[in-house]
Amino acid sequence: MADNKPGLGDMAGMLKQLRQMQKDLETAQKELKKATVNAEAGNGAVKITVTGDQRVTALEISDELFAEGDAQKVSRLLQEAFNDALEQSRQMAKDHLGPMAANLNL
Repeated sequence: MADNKPGLGDMAGMLKQLRQMQKDLETAQKELKKATVNAEAGNGAVKITVTGDQRVTALEISDELFAEGDAQKVSRLLQEAFNDALEQSRQMAKDHLGPMAANLNL
């Protein structure tokens, strides 16, 4: 008599698929660490570069903005540039990782 345990073949296939997804995720994470987005505020007075894993790699503030001596304006422009760069970074991560989530068939 055959041993009819349901799902063992499916389990092996699922484990194989999970291992592949893990490799794909690691690859995507490495790509996101290297990929960057740029944002600016105040017509270029503040420029920021952020990686896909949301690390700031560059921040530039123009001499002219410092010369104005308006701390509130500097703060506002920094916030604007940071928020824009972080939103772009989140979207980039979503674009990279989204197809993997679709493969989960949830």
